[in-house]
Amino acid sequence: MNAPDRRQQLFEALQTIVDPDLGRDIVSLGFVKNVEGLEDGRVRFVLELTTPACPIKERFRDECHRALSRLPWVRSVDVRLSSRVRGAAPAAEGGRDGLREVDAILAVGSCKGGVGKSTVAVNLAFSLADLGGRVGLFDADIYGPSLPTMVTPEDRELRVRDGMIAPPVYEGVRLMSFGFANPDGAPAIMRGPMVSQVLDDLLTRTAWGPLDYLVIDLPPGTGDIQLTLMQRVPLTAAVIVTTPQELSVVDVVKGIRMFQKLKVPVVAVVENMAWFECPDCGQRHRPFGGGARERLVRQYGLRVAVDLPVRAEISAAGDRGRPVALAEPDGPVAAALRELAAGTVREISRLRAGLGRPPQVRWDPARGVVVEHEDGRVFALAARLVRDACACAACVDERTGERRAAAAPADVRPVSIEPMGNYAVAVAWSDGHTSSVYPYETLEALAGDLTRRGSSTE
Repeated sequence: MNAPDRRQQLFEALQTIVDPDLGRDIVSLGFVKNVEGLEDGRVRFVLELTTPACPIKERFRDECHRALSRLPWVRSVDVRLSSRVRGAAPAAEGGRDGLREVDAILAVGSCKGGVGKSTVAVNLAFSLADLGGRVGLFDADIYGPSLPTMVTPEDRELRVRDGMIAPPVYEGVRLMSFGFANPDGAPAIMRGPMVSQVLDDLLTRTAWGPLDYLVIDLPPGTGDIQLTLMQRVPLTAAVIVTTPQELSVVDVVKGIRMFQKLKVPVVAVVENMAWFECPDCGQRHRPFGGGARERLVRQYGLRVAVDLPVRAEISAAGDRGRPVALAEPDGPVAAALRELAAGTVREISRLRAGLGRPPQVRWDPARGVVVEHEDGRVFALAARLVRDACACAACVDERTGERRAAAAPADVRPVSIEPMGNYAVAVAWSDGHTSSVYPYETLEALAGDLTRRGSSTE
């Protein structure tokens, strides 16, 4: 058998391996590069993945070995893992943009203080690094920087080289915080514009170098600082942190809406301090109630949702300057954080591949609520059917699941339909109801119900 025939057999074998997130085989995705050894059967090639932090890279390698070992002429298989290198962005005016070689920028926010957002951000950064990514971590809180307490690099002195700040490094993660520039801990007495300028300087003058992920720990709120950062920095995605209390969820929803208005997709939600395990009986208790994570997943169609327990070890590790993801790498908290990191990586890959592009939803008086997908699929739903499917807190009791609201008027119609990132749409209705949010999956399910009942979706 000649080399061209063997090449064809090799690619046909590898076409059976499908990326579970992107939904296509590794050959059509262009992952297979630099094939060698066809003549002597000692096959060697590069598997170029979308990110070095791919959580299933070893699975890909094993599947390649199994698929090719079935070919009778293959004597050995050597799969070298690699990742795609994106070109550096153009330098900002003045040549001081340290973000040029940063691939993805991930914001961690909550809009509510005291929910453990910084703990999640710090541990997420080190969990991403554990997956194999090159990671940076930026503490965007000027008034109360927490990074210098939670992470203790041996050398935290900031040095300027060629007009750029060399960031401290801890366990391979590059760090920056106003707390490193203010080691005495003097209060930051600054007005908003000055704070924004300091943040911009720290962010863009830091020599981050080549990074796969830069995690930004946003301060609480939805004010000037958050808006300035998100307008200055091309955020790739956001992770939202909440606690089970309703007061926290209300503010978190404001944060999600802020991200969506600024076209930043929210890819994951973390419910922190969700439960604790009784040391005597082993039963899990939820002292602050439950359902916040489920509610956000249901309302916004998020695919990645993680809850973290109340454990003294989490705060103690942060207070000692070694995050729990590093201090207890084999513990249950670190496992949950790895799940969060892996899910975030996969969602970013989906966004990059265009799989996160949402359908178009519009109101057509003659047809109803029309949903148009990029692949050409189109369906329409009666406005009243969609209105009555609203699952917001005003319409459905979160604890019992029972509907609170009466059926909508027969002539109800949307007044406005706004996309909520890549997962849902927000609809304001003619009956005055303005808190409806529908994940695209919910609209698909409504259409599926009609089809199963033999009713038209038109």
